[in-house]
Amino acid sequence: MIATLRRAGIEALAVATPLVGLRSDAAYVASLVQAVGGPVVLAGHGTGGAVIAAAAAENVTGLVYVAALTPAAGERGGHLLSAAALEALRPALIGKSVELTLRRDRYRELVAGDLPHDDALVMAATQRPIQAAALDEPAPGPGPVPAWFVVATRDRLLAPRAPAAGEVVELAASHAVPRSRPAEVAEVIERAARR
Repeated sequence: MIATLRRAGIEALAVATPLVGLRSDAAYVASLVQAVGGPVVLAGHGTGGAVIAAAAAENVTGLVYVAALTPAAGERGGHLLSAAALEALRPALIGKSVELTLRRDRYRELVAGDLPHDDALVMAATQRPIQAAALDEPAPGPGPVPAWFVVATRDRLLAPRAPAAGEVVELAASHAVPRSRPAEVAEVIERAARR
C-alpha cells in the first residue's frame, strides 16, 4: 500500500505504535506528526483508530479509519472487540504488565479469513502483543477533523458498529483488509489526502 500511495505522489510512512497505552501511543504518533510538518492524514487500523483520534494535531487534515476501533469519548477500546475476539485473547504476565495476543488457532478466523492459509499462519505467529491496559483506557473521542471509514464487512475481530459522520467505504473483506484489499484502502487514503 505504501508503494501505491508513493506512486500517486503521496509521501507515506508506516508507524508501528508501541501498543502500551492509548495516551502514550497517541503521544508517540503526535510527536511524529509534528516532526513531519505540513498537512498530514493519519490512517489507523485496528487499535490504531483510537490512537489517530487521540493523536490528531493542528496539521492533521484528515483521519482514515481502516477496520478500526472508533471509540466515543470516554469509551474503552476493549468494549469494541467482538465476543469471539474477547474469548480468543491470551493473556501473559510480562513483568508487571499483562500482554494480550490472539490464540493462533483462532487468528485466521477472526482476523485474516480472506488471506491464504500460510499468510494467516505467519501473521498469527508474528502478531505484536498489546498491553491489556491499552484497551482499558478511556478514549478522548473523535475530534473535528474530517473522517473516512473503511469498513470490512467480514471483520470478526471488531463488534459491528455504524461509523460516525464521514465518508464510509464498505469492502467485503476480513479485518486484514489492508493486506487483502490494499488498492482500495490506498484509494480512500489518497482521497483523504487530496481533499
